[in-house]
Amino acid sequence: MTQLQMIITIAMCVLGTMLTRFLPFIVFPSGKPVPKYVGYLGKALPGAALGLLVIYCFKDVNVLAGAHGLPELISLVVIAALHLWRRNMLLSIGAGTAVYILLVNFVFK
Repeated sequence: MTQLQMIITIAMCVLGTMLTRFLPFIVFPSGKPVPKYVGYLGKALPGAALGLLVIYCFKDVNVLAGAHGLPELISLVVIAALHLWRRNMLLSIGAGTAVYILLVNFVFK
């Protein structure tokens, strides 16, 4: 890559980053009400994204081989229990991930 191409690449990255950061504030200024479909997306998409991640995480689990999906199931129970108990998503996901890693590496080799 030539120096001019590197400068153009960096400039495009900066422009793309700035555009994605500032565009919502330009399109939806603070004095105006947010359109109903944007409010709906703000409420619906987090749950949809989380559901999609759960499906993605469990899509390759084979219950007929190996540990029969026990590490995944145990981790899911830990995540659900912690979330119902503490209502802290970061704690739930972090602890569930740690439990899964420990189970896969030390218990279900």
